[in-house]
Amino acid sequence: MSTFMEKITLTNAGDISASRNGLIPESKVRALTLEAMPDTGAWTLVINEETRQKLGLALGGSIASTLADGSTTRYGQTEAVKIQWKDRSTTQQALVVPDARDVLLGALPLEAMDLMVDPVHERLTGVHGNQPVHVLY
Repeated sequence: MSTFMEKITLTNAGDISASRNGLIPESKVRALTLEAMPDTGAWTLVINEETRQKLGLALGGSIASTLADGSTTRYGQTEAVKIQWKDRSTTQQALVVPDARDVLLGALPLEAMDLMVDPVHERLTGVHGNQPVHVLY
């Protein structure tokens, strides 16, 4: 299967809350629309340091991650970031790989938005059609 990119919007979730509470104007909410590679081998959203800084995301610790070559390294984990793909969104932490070339949209955000990779047409598609299905526990 080849790789492909999808347009997503990342928004600082803390800024969204601050705007909702009247602490900052909506125009100050930091967001970026960029190309991301859907990657079911990655477990979460992976961003680089430049993206983290542009979004103003604080680091909340680090986590050990195993890379494709089998090596294990610790990477910073951000505060919450809203991930938007078309009409679907989720809010999760991101893993910061300082010099990552691509933003990776991993398995957890894909699952949270009820999305899957369509390898034949090289695109994302809804697992349950056009409407996301959310399971409530």
